[in-house]
Amino acid sequence: MTIERERQNNFFDICGQCKISCCQNARPPITLKRKKIIETHLEKQRIPVEDLFAQTAYIFPNEDAEGYCIFYDKETRRCRIHPVKPETCVAGPVTFDINVKSQRIEWYLKMEDICPLAGVMHKNEEALRKHLETAKKEILNLVSELDSKALKAILKIQEPETFKIGEDIVEERVLDKVADDCKVAGPHRFKSPFKFPISSIYNQRLRF
Repeated sequence: MTIERERQNNFFDICGQCKISCCQNARPPITLKRKKIIETHLEKQRIPVEDLFAQTAYIFPNEDAEGYCIFYDKETRRCRIHPVKPETCVAGPVTFDINVKSQRIEWYLKMEDICPLAGVMHKNEEALRKHLETAKKEILNLVSELDSKALKAILKIQEPETFKIGEDIVEERVLDKVADDCKVAGPHRFKSPFKFPISSIYNQRLRF
């Protein structure tokens, strides 16, 4: 039997103890491709979940009465679809904006106050480097597959408690989707809390 490679490291020892639920009122974007992958996974694993998805400007996992993602198991505090979960869930504390003027996708990291996992990465350069590479691949796939309406809606979501850690050139076809939007959503006002020089991370280039 072929074992699928993990899309990210297992951070449950950190996330499982977190009191800040990133699975509540999160609404991670779902592409049509990811939607099919999730549906197939649930069917193969015989995981009973009804009314899987909702949609406004973009598709996202449905929520329960408390706003928790329908795929979040409150008893185990784990994701029921961890191997195939949405790209932004894999990226975790790494978020993004698209700057049309500079033709760059900009990478941001959440503050420790809202994400303990980000706090670990603030102090560990190698951990951040590895996770950033994973996050970039996932998010670049996401923005490539989302339609224009969905991508624009996501870029309007404000995430002020983050700070910039890098940028990369983004494909022209992705820029075309947001060409009439000058820049991004909310401001990112915080200064870097890193205990190590950020330049080595900032200048990292994506490698496939």
